[in-house]
Amino acid sequence: MSRVQSITLAMAGVALLAPPAPPAAPQPRTEPVARRAEPVSVRRPAPALVRRPDPAPTRQADRGTPRHAEPVTAAELLAEVSACTPVSRGRYRKDQGSRATVRVCGTSDAVFWKADMDIDCDGRPGRRCNASTDPYFSASTAFAQSDGRPLSSERLPYVVVPAPSTVWNHRAHGVRGGSVAAMVYRDRVRYAVVGDTGPAGIIGEASYAAAESLGIDPDPRSGGTPSGVTYIVFKNSRATPIEDPEAAVAQGERLAREFVGGDG
Repeated sequence: MSRVQSITLAMAGVALLAPPAPPAAPQPRTEPVARRAEPVSVRRPAPALVRRPDPAPTRQADRGTPRHAEPVTAAELLAEVSACTPVSRGRYRKDQGSRATVRVCGTSDAVFWKADMDIDCDGRPGRRCNASTDPYFSASTAFAQSDGRPLSSERLPYVVVPAPSTVWNHRAHGVRGGSVAAMVYRDRVRYAVVGDTGPAGIIGEASYAAAESLGIDPDPRSGGTPSGVTYIVFKNSRATPIEDPEAAVAQGERLAREFVGGDG
């Protein structure tokens, strides 16, 4: 073997015994500064379309509201009952011992009378209506609730009709328990049901709640008013259930509007 070959083999052996060189460190990624400074553009979804109500139709509806949708006034009702076609065969007293001066009048849609208002506190006893507050208290009413119990004078506005007699029989004119009534006093109109019957010869009585709704003193001993109340009972009407004041109001407002000729 030549001298050159010996040196070459020796150097190759040294190279094999030497540890491998570490890999080169990665060089940092270089990008133009301007590109890194730019904000990343993110494509956002378009916002959902929210349909907002247009106030214009509401305003237009207000302007176009028919007049017959407004509550019936006391003046409108009183104008309809200014003349009397009697349906009773005689007259009623307002109070025991007074002269008989009140007739029951009628139209094709209603019967009505103009009288005083005495307070009927009969029915289920409560804090204001009981044997202690009313010397004439009775725990029953001529007409009952849907559950069979007597009505509550304190809670339910109701009117009292005279018991059937030769003077007038309310049943013959489409009036019964639960019939809807409008009560007019001064400039107020309130709705009630027929809830009780009274003496055959006397007219002009309503419940504690009815008087209270009209601004009349409801005290069964000293309350009521001596005159100025108009009672209008709509024939063949009925609030169901009888003990629900809201049912009477809903029916009453509709029937009153028809009564004054504003049903369309």
